[in-house]
Amino acid sequence: METQEASSPHATFPTLFLENVRKFGDRKVAYRVKDLGIWQSFTWKASLEQARELAHGLASLGFARGDKLAVIGDNRPQLYWGMLAAQCLGGVPVPLYQDSIERELQYVVEHAEVRFALVEDQEQADKLIGIKAHCPKLEYIIYGDARGLRSYDHSFLLSLEKLQEMGRKFARENSKFLDEEIAKG
Repeated sequence: METQEASSPHATFPTLFLENVRKFGDRKVAYRVKDLGIWQSFTWKASLEQARELAHGLASLGFARGDKLAVIGDNRPQLYWGMLAAQCLGGVPVPLYQDSIERELQYVVEHAEVRFALVEDQEQADKLIGIKAHCPKLEYIIYGDARGLRSYDHSFLLSLEKLQEMGRKFARENSKFLDEEIAKG
């Protein structure tokens, strides 16, 4: 995978991330998060693999250059991988405060013309479900934590695991797609 040098005026966040993957691979930790009191570590290489699956999954849903991805939740690696995935595709991550009320979220989601949202859990998904009728561009809500959402029956709701599964399938059928998108800047 070709990368632009960090000093290049055309370097992007994805190309800088790829440079760190090249330098550190599995030797250094990129993200740490506590899960049930136990620290979980993710290397640069593992983080790239996660972001790739998300990017391919988003692409399989029609995410295109210039699209916006709302990101709402605690500081979790999965949400940062989603931001990286959006940028790899030429999209724009739109991070929102997790304690925002529906009206505040609606204002940003509607005015930013967000098509996709990546949320941490049921609380954030419920807020977006509540405003979806007022945000006609919002097509998909992807959630990380399924607790409380299993009985929801909305075609626009998708688990992070399902998105990654779709991404793996898309990648098998389009092996050069993401590298080409990243190269576009």
